[in-house]
This record gives sequence, C-alpha cells and structure tokens, in this order.
Amino acid sequence: MALKFMKLLLRILFLLLLVISFSCEEQGIGLNCSDCLETEPVEAELEIKLDRNNYAQTVVRIYEGNLEDSVLIGTFNQSSAKLYHEVSINKKYTVTATYLISDVTYVAVDSATPRVKYVKDQCDDPCYFVYDKILNLRLRYTK
Repeated sequence: MALKFMKLLLRILFLLLLVISFSCEEQGIGLNCSDCLETEPVEAELEIKLDRNNYAQTVVRIYEGNLEDSVLIGTFNQSSAKLYHEVSINKKYTVTATYLISDVTYVAVDSATPRVKYVKDQCDDPCYFVYDKILNLRLRYTK
C-alpha cells in the first residue's frame, strides 16, 4: 500500500515539474530586477527580433489582434536585427516580417500579448514586471 502511494506521489510531482518547466515566457522565474518598474505601466515596448543575414531590407507589419483581423497599426522597413515598438498592455499583437531572398518571398509571423505582473519578494523593492513582449521573427530555414 505504501509503495503504491509513493509511486502516485512521484507521478504527481513529476507532472507538476513538467507543467512548471513548460510554462509561458518570463512570468517571474529568473526575473531581471533591472527591468522592474515602480509604477504599473499602461504601455509596453515590443521587442521584435529579425533575421540579419545580409538580406535586403525587411518589411515589418504590426497588427492589433489576430492577423486575419487586418487592423494594421504600423509598417516599417527595417535593416537592423531588432525593432522596438510601443504598444498597450493586455492587447494581442501579431507581427509579420517579409524577407525577399533570391526572388523568393518568406513571411515570418509571431504574436504576443504583453502583460504586467506585480512582484513583491524577488527584487529589493516590490515592482511591476512586463512579460510576453518578445517576438521572434528570425528565419529558421531557407533554401
């Protein structure tokens, strides 16, 4: 009886560890205290990572909501590896990056919903932390 209970307890513990390890981006685990803010923000800065392998300029489009909603809030011709754009908190944003490589068009798509978390114990003073604000639009594979 005790052996069955121990096996069950180990299974539950294992599942709990899996859930924690695969949870969403930066919600306080491994928090960088230099990113904390004293007052609750109403806006966040999206960090958009782009591919920089000597391509021509990349066209970046930022949409509010889902891509199929077609609510375009900005278009940028970008030649650097990162783009930053100020957006509202708790709204979904979808971003596309269009690359033209050897007469072939590649489009990378990612989305994020910047959110705020209040942390009390992880830094010297209680503060607000913005998470889910990084979008990866780097190409993984091209021919």
